[in-house]
Amino acid sequence: MATNTIETDLVVIGAGPGGYAAAFAAADRGIKTVLVDADERPGGVCLNRGCIPSKTLLHAARIIAETHEAKAMGLTFGEPKIDLDALRKWKNDVIAKNANGVRQLAKSRGVQIVRAWARFENSTTLLLSSQPGGEPDQGRLTYRHAILATGSLPARIPAFDIGSPRVIDSTGALDLPDIPKSLLVIGGGYIGLEMGTVYAALGSEVTVVEMTDGLLPGADRDLVRVLANRLKKDFKNIYLSTKVTRLEDTLKSVRVHFEKADNATGSAPPPTEFDRVLVAVGRTPNSKNLGLENTRVKVTQRGFVEIDNQCRTADEYILAIGDVAGEPMLAHKAHYEAVIAVEVIAGVKGAAKDARAIPAVVFTDPEIAWAGLTETQAAQQGIAVEVAKFPWGASGRATAIGRNDGLTKFIVAPESKRILGVGIVGVNAGELIAEGTLAIEMGATAADVGMTIHAHPTLAETFMEGAEIAATGSTTHIYRPPR
Repeated sequence: MATNTIETDLVVIGAGPGGYAAAFAAADRGIKTVLVDADERPGGVCLNRGCIPSKTLLHAARIIAETHEAKAMGLTFGEPKIDLDALRKWKNDVIAKNANGVRQLAKSRGVQIVRAWARFENSTTLLLSSQPGGEPDQGRLTYRHAILATGSLPARIPAFDIGSPRVIDSTGALDLPDIPKSLLVIGGGYIGLEMGTVYAALGSEVTVVEMTDGLLPGADRDLVRVLANRLKKDFKNIYLSTKVTRLEDTLKSVRVHFEKADNATGSAPPPTEFDRVLVAVGRTPNSKNLGLENTRVKVTQRGFVEIDNQCRTADEYILAIGDVAGEPMLAHKAHYEAVIAVEVIAGVKGAAKDARAIPAVVFTDPEIAWAGLTETQAAQQGIAVEVAKFPWGASGRATAIGRNDGLTKFIVAPESKRILGVGIVGVNAGELIAEGTLAIEMGATAADVGMTIHAHPTLAETFMEGAEIAATGSTTHIYRPPR
């Protein structure tokens, strides 16, 4: 057992997008900071096993799709040939390049990175181990403040853990073990649909099973409808209101048994064999085996660490950010909270979370993005709103690129026309949503956006024209008879 002790002002546990952002922000303020993470490479799940590798593969999938779509323009490239080893190397090189960038930024700022598993001995001391739950063979670390940024893990369902390498989670799917002829995706959320999009483009026959009555539960139905129409063409089957009850390893495949969800009508699909099964039923906070019971930190029944609007836990020495501190479980939310937590530690007056909107993006094809209040949330909360929609069929740019299967949607206050929510489905929706988030954050009205000059021809014009409809009921490229 090591007896060395590291002393620091701040320790950040977890080197993901929230953790390293917190460490760097603290170092920039002159706070002596140590960043602890067990991974070989910094960057957390997002960089190593989530956001970055999945978007790298989704970009490859988009290129493949475009080679097929180009036939309508009179361009024929032939069937794409996929070198899986080269694609895997490209993805891994992207990860390595980004991880090396994080290392260099840490070095430049004087942030010490300690590769170890951390466990709280008490509110001001960490035990550092080379193995999870092991002896503190790397010593102890004492601190004045700690920021917990341990992120989340793929949710597991014990019934699906049959010990078969053919049953994988999102981490396994990103490793690209092969291109299965048939793939079942359990879960119609963003992870399942994104990975399903990748494998369908690579040549797999993809089937998705979702226990609720629609894909992307919680997302705006107008937006999901556009995506679902596309996925019906790209995927072999989409089973809604359906459960997976049992998996059987046949050694050559996985036999899957289905049943209809509670109160659902119709018959369940018959038992079917798949080459691989991807379990994508969400994520769970990574708050176990951290020794939190040795502190005053409080944890909810779902495993989230309780924090206030300053990211403080019930323990005066410990703050928490990102996935482990509650939903939405998004990397950019973790980054935002990282800045707040460091400001609180530094004693910045008024430091607190006060964002009006946190954007969310599903990187399928087409992409879905939204920020602020949704139409469903407004109805549930009894908030009176007006809704305006601009279909991309009226966009010259969308038509020019052969992708007018989009929609831009505004939720505004009836009297003031202040923008309360924005939803977009279409190519590059994830890039376009930033304007909506800014509009909500700045308290802009629909007229503010509608009178802002947007370059022509661009997809961003759909945002301007949608705002015009919200403000006046009319816009240049959609005719509506006078009321």
